[in-house]
Amino acid sequence: MTPLRNFIALAGRILLVFIFVQAGIGKLGAIEPTVANMTNHGIPFSNILVWGAIALEIGGGSLLATGLFARCAALALAVYTLVLAFLFHAYWLVPAAEARAQQISFESHLGIIGGMLYVVAFGAGGYSLDALARRQS
Repeated sequence: MTPLRNFIALAGRILLVFIFVQAGIGKLGAIEPTVANMTNHGIPFSNILVWGAIALEIGGGSLLATGLFARCAALALAVYTLVLAFLFHAYWLVPAAEARAQQISFESHLGIIGGMLYVVAFGAGGYSLDALARRQS
């Protein structure tokens, strides 16, 4: 890869994970409301699973941003985002007045999944800890 492509891959990874890291940090400051929201959406054991969500958002986001185990982190975040899309943005189940906003959120999640699958398929690029590890071995 050329330096420009490596930089673009790095920028893409950082932009992809920004929403996850920000959401994870936000959840840390709002555990009870997050648990209530999860419970309202039918998620069992929300008081435990909230910590897994935070760990995946911050940890997985950090791994992907740095390019360490990038393909695994991207796959985990893609699956997580797919589950979120169906659990929290099922626009086909909500009243018509709310459906359009939920549809936009659902489709945005699909776009994020597409970006994650791109990383799964092609890796993190040359400016990543994965690439550094390959060069040193």
